[in-house]
Parts: sequence; C-alpha cells; structure tokens
Amino acid sequence: MNHQAVFEYLQGLQARIVGAVELVDGKTFLNDSWQRPEGGGGTSCLLEEGNIFERAGVGFSHVIGNKLPPTASVAHPEAAGRSWKAMGVSLVFHPRNPYVPTVHMNVRFFVAEKESEAPIWWFGGGMDLTPYYGFEEDAIHFHRTCRDALAPFGADLYPAMKHHCDEYFHLKHRNEPRGIGGIFFDDFNKLGFDQSFAMLKAVGDAFINAYLPIVQRRKDTPYGERERDFQAYRRGRYVEFNLVYDRGTLFGLQSNGRTESILLSMPPIVKWRYDWKPESGSAEAKLYTDFLINKNWL
Repeated sequence: MNHQAVFEYLQGLQARIVGAVELVDGKTFLNDSWQRPEGGGGTSCLLEEGNIFERAGVGFSHVIGNKLPPTASVAHPEAAGRSWKAMGVSLVFHPRNPYVPTVHMNVRFFVAEKESEAPIWWFGGGMDLTPYYGFEEDAIHFHRTCRDALAPFGADLYPAMKHHCDEYFHLKHRNEPRGIGGIFFDDFNKLGFDQSFAMLKAVGDAFINAYLPIVQRRKDTPYGERERDFQAYRRGRYVEFNLVYDRGTLFGLQSNGRTESILLSMPPIVKWRYDWKPESGSAEAKLYTDFLINKNWL
C-alpha cells in the first residue's frame, strides 16, 4: 500500500485545479500552508473577490493522530485504538453570477494501523453541483462526466454512487436535496488498493471537465439584484448542510484541524428569510419543481 503515491497525487491534483481556475478567473489564489500540532498539516488555496468566483477554496490536508475523532470511531469501531492518517483534497467554488452553479468536490484516503495487524483503509469522495437557476444540459453534462469517469471500474458504480450522493446531500430538516447531486462514495476498498486508488484518481481527474465547461457557458449571462438575492437565499441551504450534516466538517473540527481551512467552503454572502416561497411559475420556482427532485439525468 503506497501512502506516498496518494499523497503526491492529491498535492498534484490541488495544483492542477488551482491552475485551471486561475486561467478562467484571471486572478490568483492565496496559498496558505499550515501545520497541525498533533501531526500533519496542509495547504489552503483561496481566491476571494475574483472576476468570476466570489469565493473559491481548494484545500489539501494530511493529518495524523493516535485517537480517532468521534465521527470516525462511531462509524468504524474496528479502527479504535489504532494510529491513523487521513489525507485529501476538498474544494467548494461559489461564483458571483447566479447562473453559474456552486460546486463541491472531495477525494480522500484514510488508513488506521496497528502493529502486527492488517491496516484498515478506504477511499472516499465525490462531487456534486448546486445550481441556483437550473439548466438541463448542465445537469446532463455534469452527470455524464461522472458516469464516464467511473465506467472503467464497473457499470454498477455510477448508479450506486449517484444514489448515495442523493441520500447524503439531503437536508433532512427541510426534506430537500442540496442540489442536483453527482456522485458520492465512502469506505471504498472493494477493488483492492491499486484499482480503488485508480478509481479515486479518475474521479479527481474528471472534475475540471465536469465543471469548467458549465462555468464558461454561463459566466456572461446577464443578471440583476433579483437573481443575486435568490442566490444568497439558496446559499443558506449550503451553510445549513455544511454545519449540521457534513461529515468532513465534523471530522475536521473534531480532529483539531485548522478552522479557517475547514470553513473555507462557506459562501461570502448569504441570507435567510422566514418561511419564504418562490412565486408560482417563476424562474426561482422552477429550481424546486424541475431540479431539486433527485432526478435521473442520463
């Protein structure tokens, strides 16, 4: 099992994505490296007040510990009492133009080891799209790119990971999907280390092609205060999910990760309203009726 190969791939992926987004946006990311007192560290790359992205964060972390955080030990009691290592790349992009969707992507590796015993390990990750004003061709493109990335590893993976994504990125307290989904997987090791790692790389490598063509297609769409206001309202759902349900956020905070890096996924401008409903038949209502419905896009 080659931990170093995973480490190098993830660092390279972060650099490639940052470079691709800088070319599209025209502004450069701030690079902020940090160390964790208990072991490990990472680099947070952040772009704020860009030409296209109001906020874009791409974080790489590599953390080491001797005691599992509660979120991990509850789900994996067999790993309790082992030293552990977790590494990953996680990103969230919040565009300024409401016609460009927000996107999230994460790929990660976890291993727990104990002397004279076999290591416990898995890969996790995925990507999902959160539009404010939905376009069917964008949803189809995003899901098709995810499907094609997984196809070499088994025809059953995309449907299963699409379903897992729809289940996971769901705001239970509102009975509402966060967006139009994508793929999500966790505790993945069934293909053995080499092929499971290859599958992770296929997902990470597919991100740029899954998202940036949508950005290019929508970034110059005219918008006004109405669209910005709705975008800020819908961003509230993003905040609710990240703070209430997101396992990565909880794991990061419980493992004494760097708070600024964990919360770089938060949108810069967000609004809440009491019991607000979109006007029937409006473009805003169409998001709810046509896109936030756990649909099969292919």
